[in-house]
Amino acid sequence: MGGSWFLNTVVRPFMPILPEVEQAKGKVALKEKLMWTVVVLVVYLGCNQIPLYGLPLYSTDGSDPFYWMRKLMASNRGSLMELGISPIVTSGLIMQLLVGAKLIEVNQADKDERTLYAGSQKLLGIVITIVEAVAYVLSGMYGDISVIGPINALLIIVQLIVAGLIVLCLDEMLQKGYGFGSGISLFIATNICETIVWQALSPNQYSGPAGPEYEGALISLLAAVTREDKIGALQQAFFRSDAPNVTNLLATVFVFLLVVFFQGFAVSIPVKHQKAGSGMTQSKQIRLFYTSNMPIILLSALISNVYFISQLMYKKFPNNMIVSLLGVWQAPEASASAQMRPVGGLAYFMSAPTSLSAAAMDPLHALIYVAFMLTACALLSRTWIEVSGSSAYEQAKQMKEQEVFMPGFRNDVKTMKRHLDRYVTTAASFGGFCIGALTIVADLLGAVGSGTGILLAVTTIYEYYEQIKQEAPGELSVASIMK
Repeated sequence: MGGSWFLNTVVRPFMPILPEVEQAKGKVALKEKLMWTVVVLVVYLGCNQIPLYGLPLYSTDGSDPFYWMRKLMASNRGSLMELGISPIVTSGLIMQLLVGAKLIEVNQADKDERTLYAGSQKLLGIVITIVEAVAYVLSGMYGDISVIGPINALLIIVQLIVAGLIVLCLDEMLQKGYGFGSGISLFIATNICETIVWQALSPNQYSGPAGPEYEGALISLLAAVTREDKIGALQQAFFRSDAPNVTNLLATVFVFLLVVFFQGFAVSIPVKHQKAGSGMTQSKQIRLFYTSNMPIILLSALISNVYFISQLMYKKFPNNMIVSLLGVWQAPEASASAQMRPVGGLAYFMSAPTSLSAAAMDPLHALIYVAFMLTACALLSRTWIEVSGSSAYEQAKQMKEQEVFMPGFRNDVKTMKRHLDRYVTTAASFGGFCIGALTIVADLLGAVGSGTGILLAVTTIYEYYEQIKQEAPGELSVASIMK
């Protein structure tokens, strides 16, 4: 009742003015879906490179307080994608938690309530976009308003709001059947893959210990072959610590293959429709990564917010003992970047050691980080199935409504829930544990883009592959797509 009141009283009046993408009519062909997915991606990448009009030239210099959230938000500092997908993710999580906590009840069988619920997420996303845009400018993110000027400040706010609405529409366009997946997953994966490609192929140069060096690991390797001291140059290309090296790229490939390998682990549970004939049995797949990349997204959001709050407080109160317990920050001495990093306090122990040698030099940091990641990922994964409606009880209830049962077991929710619980709960907890372990391995091996980033990218790419394979199993060849 509370949910219906909220949806009808608060959300319904705004429905006529909310931007909306019409649902795709009929089945959209594979080539057309791929085309629209590429179009969405091109628009996102374009906005990601267009700078905000009205910014002072120095406004993006220095340490970025949102540096640790950029990958998760799929954002780019000082561009139209400054807010990234933050409003969509935040609104989606808030509404999902409200529904999971039964503060809002939505009848998914009622088309009108489903539409209102989707509208409530969109409305909340727009509100969060406006609040964040205003907060970014008023907080001095781009400098003092007296320096920027009130007109430029207003223009920046308008640009951020319009860009936020574009992201909402792009995400809805994919989810309404015109493309694959969701904008959230696509933009996160693209942002991370862009980072990996740039760190592998960047032609920019910097001053290294032996003279000018290329930032890109592969470019640096190719340049090493042309030098007189080939052995020294190759060692530098493979093991340098002041820029991405070839070993980091090999670690990235290794982790990518490892995650794909684990993605294939699943348990098949035989199920049957009540109206199906004898022998017509199907299977229900319970994957090891039951909650997909959600645990790492939630944990990344938690850690990023701790970093953000800790860094801001340390800048204002560097000598406060409580603030120092939360985190001590400083910029790396041997780096051209002014980006501050945690070197003490809670934020430091939540951050990954930069390499295996760094872990060996500070084993206490490594042990606390490993214990934190494994425990947090397992608990968040276990908690997420309860609040997201994907628990064993919800699965059994859905099967009952769809007139599907498990042969050999009584056809009631309680019995099916007890049987599913053996697999769902284990997959959620142990799957979250494995995701945390893979993240740790990637971080310690120095994989490009961080362990969290690679996990998000690989799981998203694999999900896209699964969707395309399910959508058109006979059209996966390049030749068939190009016809």
